[in-house]
Amino acid sequence: MSKAFTKESDGDGDDDLPETAAPLPPGAKNYLTPEGHARLMAELTQLRRVERPDVVRVVSWAAGNGDRSENGDYLYGKKRLREIDRRVRYLMKRLDIAEVVDQNRQKNRDQVFFGATVTYVDHHDAERTVRIVGADEARQEHGEVSWVSPIARALHKAGEGDVVKLRTPSGIEEIEVVAITYV
Repeated sequence: MSKAFTKESDGDGDDDLPETAAPLPPGAKNYLTPEGHARLMAELTQLRRVERPDVVRVVSWAAGNGDRSENGDYLYGKKRLREIDRRVRYLMKRLDIAEVVDQNRQKNRDQVFFGATVTYVDHHDAERTVRIVGADEARQEHGEVSWVSPIARALHKAGEGDVVKLRTPSGIEEIEVVAITYV
């Protein structure tokens, strides 16, 4: 059988969900902060207007060089095009169902809700600060956690001074809310 009719097994799936995609609970809305929405829109624009056209040019050039079966530029370029197209489809689907929530319009600033920046103390007296954001915009390295994460669910509706229970792999842990801000 010709190689042209075989499916590559490079993890190319039809579900458009990247492995790192944050799942949403069934029926839940895809909440995003205005900053997160802008960041996802910028990524989509970058992929469509810059990266994809660049890769298409390389693939077109490489295709004109003859034998495609051993042409690294062609093979890598086609793989990269599939990755870009998969990410574009994913972003378009998630942005279509997105609901932008501006944390500055939060009236009840004494409790933890979407968009809050929360400082808490764990059972080791270590102080940590997290910001509760959308599932598609959470970045651990920036202290941003998804609103569907265990820490965000534990903190939801808590006020300053409240002690809440957090389920962790090592068991139930109590944490105390020290400060709540909406920036």
